[in-house]
Amino acid sequence: MTALQDLGEELLALPPEQLRAVDLPERLLDAIDAVRRITDHEGRRRQMQFIGRLMRDVDPEPLRALVDASKVQSKRATAQLHLVENWRDRLLADDDSLTRLIEQLGGRLAAHDIRELRNCVRQAREERKQARPPRHARELFQLVRRHLVEAGASHDE
Repeated sequence: MTALQDLGEELLALPPEQLRAVDLPERLLDAIDAVRRITDHEGRRRQMQFIGRLMRDVDPEPLRALVDASKVQSKRATAQLHLVENWRDRLLADDDSLTRLIEQLGGRLAAHDIRELRNCVRQAREERKQARPPRHARELFQLVRRHLVEAGASHDE
């Protein structure tokens, strides 16, 4: 029962739309919605026990698969975020990094995209020198992310 209760805890991390896509009993969905609103520790603990009891009537394998898929997707998104942050930092630190980024993207960048990246890098470096808020560094992050996502890049050099 505690394993089912733990699985119920993991289900709380999933968005409600994903839970509704799985064929769960309405009573279980209502119990999960209710526990999200409970702030009292003891009330939350009892509600989680109730969810564990309701989950005895549900096949846990599709739910475990859903939770595992969500974890994998979250890890991918985190890895992609770190990749983009790494590229942004390298672009701000090193002049040759833009050339390496263009090479990694395999010539998928148009001339105006390269100009836009160069300008953004230059402006972000200037911001750092003058200790201004990092508006252009954020813009550079967005540009790098857009181009890496379009290229389907999933790993670093």
